[in-house]
Amino acid sequence: MNKIAFIGRHAPHGSAAGREGLDALLASSALTDAVALFLIEDGVLQLLAEQRPQSILQRHYAPTFKLLELYDVEEVYVCADSLRERGVQPDALAIEVRCLPRAELTRLWAGYPVHLSF
Repeated sequence: MNKIAFIGRHAPHGSAAGREGLDALLASSALTDAVALFLIEDGVLQLLAEQRPQSILQRHYAPTFKLLELYDVEEVYVCADSLRERGVQPDALAIEVRCLPRAELTRLWAGYPVHLSF
């Protein structure tokens, strides 16, 4: 069984990394049995529900995270330490996630032989 961990580290706007990573995760979910999304550092900001990127001529792609459930991506983890460091409460996120401390996240993603960072 192929297991892939997608690790989002970057803020949602200013580069295409977050949007492209999400697209790759959705595409990969059709090809493998186990994909997981780990959002750490500034990557936790990708899930903020109340973004207004139109003012900087960017597309608001956070609602696309709601498709994860349709693609059978059930493992979505957010670093609780990163949220706290950025003053973000879990209820400000666009979808429900498992918030775990950084040490627990690294232990979990160690179980995935393939890591893709975006």
